[in-house]
Amino acid sequence: MSEAIYSIGQQGQPWGESEKALWFEQQSIKRSYQEQVLTKLEALAPSFDMIQYGSLTIDESRYPLYVMQSKNWQTANPTILVTGGVHGYETSGVQGAIRFLETKAQSYSEQFNIIVAPCVSPWGYETINRWNNKAIDPNRSFYPDSPAQESAALMSYINELDVDIAMHIDLHETTDTDNSDFRPALAARDAIVQKNWNIPDGFYLVGDTTKPAKEFQYAINQAVAKVTHIAPADNDGKLIGVDIEQFGVINYAGRALGLCMGLTDAPLVTTTEVYPDSPLVDDENCILAQVAAITAAIDFI
Repeated sequence: MSEAIYSIGQQGQPWGESEKALWFEQQSIKRSYQEQVLTKLEALAPSFDMIQYGSLTIDESRYPLYVMQSKNWQTANPTILVTGGVHGYETSGVQGAIRFLETKAQSYSEQFNIIVAPCVSPWGYETINRWNNKAIDPNRSFYPDSPAQESAALMSYINELDVDIAMHIDLHETTDTDNSDFRPALAARDAIVQKNWNIPDGFYLVGDTTKPAKEFQYAINQAVAKVTHIAPADNDGKLIGVDIEQFGVINYAGRALGLCMGLTDAPLVTTTEVYPDSPLVDDENCILAQVAAITAAIDFI
């Protein structure tokens, strides 16, 4: 089905460079990283250290990469990492990370060292894409010698900090376009069969199979449930094709799959998944759900 409806490539043949170039040519700028992200971060610079850790070579002046860090860094304090926009099209991850900085982060700054990378994939943010400009998924590329600049730059920065991370929360969305756009493109790019599943209606979490931290995941969902609804399992007891570990929680092998949540050795790790296409939510509700997840994760510590 995916191969029949996707416009690039030939059935049964993975994409080569020409197909990837054709895919890239079909992408267009749909929103502004400068206006929607960088301007907000610059306004926060008096309260946080705004540190550039790289830039994307597709346009280094347009796509600088930034983290925001606590100004009063204390080596004795636990360090918290928040990442958003690894998939650029997942809007509430980016805006939720920024909203956390704007409204909640300062209240934790005496007890925790905070690192926030609000928009890991700015080209993906502007073009509303899951992949980067080379048709690579940054959230499958967190491993040594990564082919994704977005992933490699963040890994390098965190490794050079040489600090123990107590908790890492990675902010994502699951959207209807996962089935309508991304999975058909993935099937075409890799010449593999992709089975679509029902998109979960509601918020859920993806923990790490090597350190599931059940109580941690439960505490986050309990807090988020006060803001938005938690996704029920489908008729097979699954979410996105994976058996649930507890209500609203599934587990992936984070590091083995090259996921952002496998970036550190943090004992407490989770990936949020907001469903912005639900009739029960709007953009603001999705942002507030992300903020609730971050604060609940820190409160758990």
